[in-house]
Amino acid sequence: MLAPFLMGLVGGQRAMTPLAAVAIAAARGELPGDTGAPRLLGHPLVAAGTLALAIGEMAGDKQKTAPDRIVALGLLGRFTTAAIAGAALSAKQDRWRGAAVGGLTALVASFPGWYARAIAINYHGQTATGFVEDAAVVTAAVAIIRHDSTQA
Repeated sequence: MLAPFLMGLVGGQRAMTPLAAVAIAAARGELPGDTGAPRLLGHPLVAAGTLALAIGEMAGDKQKTAPDRIVALGLLGRFTTAAIAGAALSAKQDRWRGAAVGGLTALVASFPGWYARAIAINYHGQTATGFVEDAAVVTAAVAIIRHDSTQA
């Protein structure tokens, strides 16, 4: 359950990154064969679409009008995408537990991430802190996928 937990931490900061990471890994055949990943997740169009959504989220996050990550709809999105990613990173028989771990971790991680970002914005501005957060989130997601694929 480590990979779903870690991907949930990622999801607490960026809603679409966990889904994009597992969709790209599934499309490349990098997820273990016995995971709880839905077959549709590995379709190249799904991988491309989720990547586009993740990039769009990162671009939108730099806008002054971007909503806080802790609004109800944002939390629902984070829970859902991290739950799907958590299931995809779990063995088939543990997919529901992986989904719960990923989704709930994303919910909880959203709040300290929001608080830390709010403080950092006061010192470094919205754009700079957003880019640093993006780099950390993408690096973490790639590392989680790579580590998980080597454990297969």
